[in-house]
Parts: sequence; C-alpha cells; structure tokens
Amino acid sequence: MEILKAILFGVVEGITEWLPISSTGHLILLNEWVKFNMEPDREAAFMELYEIVIQLAAILAVVVIYWKVLWPFGIAKAGVAAATPAKSKKKSRDEQVWKLFGNVVVKQKIFFMWIKIAVACIPGVLYGIFLDDLIEDLTAPYKPWIVAVMLILVGILFIIIENKHKGVRPKIKTIPELTWQIALFIGFFQLIAAALPGTSRSGATILAGLLLGLSRQVAANFTFFLAIPTMFGASLVKLLKYMGNGFSLNSSELTILIVTSAAAFLVSLVAIQFLTLYIGKNKDFKPFGWYRIALGSIVLLYFIIFGGILHG
Repeated sequence: MEILKAILFGVVEGITEWLPISSTGHLILLNEWVKFNMEPDREAAFMELYEIVIQLAAILAVVVIYWKVLWPFGIAKAGVAAATPAKSKKKSRDEQVWKLFGNVVVKQKIFFMWIKIAVACIPGVLYGIFLDDLIEDLTAPYKPWIVAVMLILVGILFIIIENKHKGVRPKIKTIPELTWQIALFIGFFQLIAAALPGTSRSGATILAGLLLGLSRQVAANFTFFLAIPTMFGASLVKLLKYMGNGFSLNSSELTILIVTSAAAFLVSLVAIQFLTLYIGKNKDFKPFGWYRIALGSIVLLYFIIFGGILHG
C-alpha cells in the first residue's frame, strides 16, 4: 500500500510541477487525505523534505529533455576555429563560442543564459537564508487555507492577464533577448510561490514573464530552466536541515522517496512535452486559471464544511 501511495504522489508531482497549477499546493492537499504510515514525530520533518526532493526528481526531466540547450560546453570540429563576434557580425550568438583549451569551447548563448538564470536565483537564495524558516513557521498552521486562496487568486490573474494580452504580440520571443533586469524581476516573483503555497512556482514565473512581454514559450522555457538551480539548492538546504535536526532516512522512508522520485521523473517527461506542444499551438493559460479557481473553491468548501483545517 505504501508503494501505491508513493506512486500516486509521484504522478501528482510530475503533472503539477510543470502545469501552472501548483505542485506544492497539490501535494499539501493530497497529504491531507493520503498519509504514509510513519511515526508522528518523524512525519512532519520527513514530509517537508519529501515535498522538496521529489520536486527535484521532476526537475531532472528538464535536464534530460533540454540537455543540448542547457549544456554550455562543446567540442570544436578539427580544423575549425572558434567563432568570434569580430569574425562574422551576421553570426548569431547561437554560433559564437569561446575557446577554452584544446578543442573544448563554451557556447556564448548558453553561457549568458545561465548568467541570467543565476541573477534570477538571487532573490530565492536570500529568501532561503533569511526568511524561509520564519515564513514556514508563520504559515504552517494555515497551509490548506493559503493553498485554496492562492489557487483561486492566481487563477483569476491568469484569466485577467491572458484577456489583456489577447492579440498582443510579445516583445521577447527568445531567451537571449531577456535582460538582466527582467531575469531579476522574474526571480522576485518566485518568492511569492516560496512564501505562499498554492501560488505555483511555474505559475508565478510565467505570470511575471507575460507581464513583462515574454512569449508564452519563452516564459515557460525560462521557468523550466530556472527550476534546475532553484530546486537543487532547496533540496540541499532541506536535506541538511533534516539531518541537522537529528533525523536520518530509514529503509521505509528511503523506499518511498525513491519510488515517488522515479514516478515524478517519468510523468514529468510527458507533462513537459504536453505543455510545450500546448503552447506551440498558440493556446493560452486560461484553462489552467479556470482549473485553479474550481479546485480552490472545492478545497475551501471542504474545509469550511468538514473543518479539515483543524486536523491539518
């Protein structure tokens, strides 16, 4: 039974991590109704670690799918010199490289993309160091309520913003067109998702991108790529915190973590491709907004009628 529960969590994570409907929110709600059999004194600490690490497993799907777009190093063909801006003004940055040693080169386009991703991570790093524990303690008793409200509010924002952008051509159609300022602004939007579960990390960054004139595809791709260092860092912090509190994973917890991570990774491969194809057909994010509103309303109704929050 525990294995089936782990697979269910993995499937939910793999789908909701990439669609702008809040993976953390869904996991928190799922944990209200589907609980693992473990000691009460370990459950809270384990679930805090669990929800972050399985998100990292989903993120690894991005690395697999977009490896060629993400890996900045390459091998120059024999007899071909590294391209420089002076050699060909018409050459795009896609073709321009810096030579390191031997035939090893660095692709400029990818290098600068990672610099922008690093800039976008700065607000998250500062939040993790100075505010994460404080905000977590303040919001912990009210998480289900916060999830429900943020599902609805962000869903409404998606519908409003998409309506305003109907027929408007995006100003930024490729990631190289992103400025450092825009990357930093998108990074600040991630803080809303970090502080308020139910917002959706991908939802917050996509909304920021749309507001700043990014095309839906660029907004989604930058969200995918930004998730890699964000979730690696968050997973490391949570793991160290878990171990620092005197806990270590037992065999049952490790099995649950591995099974869920594997399921999240495999389902993420499909979910990412789905969202990419969906956006490629020039469809907007309004259906996700309506889904968020419907789900958030159901959750609010549930807690009002059954008082589930009193037991969360």
